[in-house]
Amino acid sequence: MSSVLSLPIFRALLVCVLILSAGFPAAAQSKDEKDGAEAGERFASLRADEVNVRAGPGVRYQVKWVFVRKHLPVQITADFESWRKIRDSEGAEGWVHRAMLSGKRTVVVTGEIMTMRRSPEDTAPAVARLAPGMVAEIETCQPQWCGVTVSSYSGWIPRKGLWGLKGDEIIE
Repeated sequence: MSSVLSLPIFRALLVCVLILSAGFPAAAQSKDEKDGAEAGERFASLRADEVNVRAGPGVRYQVKWVFVRKHLPVQITADFESWRKIRDSEGAEGWVHRAMLSGKRTVVVTGEIMTMRRSPEDTAPAVARLAPGMVAEIETCQPQWCGVTVSSYSGWIPRKGLWGLKGDEIIE
């Protein structure tokens, strides 16, 4: 028996490998048809109170866990058709349908308790205190401070200790 594959068998194996690899989500990237955003890492927030996070991009994949927090920020790390691979502030990853994501930008407090201030200065009067895990909607972000809204409170908090922003990202 020869250890060399015949040409027809080699071609058949090559076709099988190509067919199987075409459906592999980690290598796939597409343009988001809904909002026109290019594929790549970016932030979004959860659109619903309950969002299934799946092991892969499709309903045939098992649900790994369920987010139960509307507006929680997530980082989109990959795209496959209408599915988005996301990462949360703790580093957990999974796939969600794009309809479960919103372009509304939010941040989550990850550090210590933060004081929301009336203006972007350490000496400005306090408006509220934000505990770790609290989610705030971003109104604007400067290099050092972000203008946010939490419930009926609006004010400024330092960027340090927040998750949901890219490096020095400015939001106007």
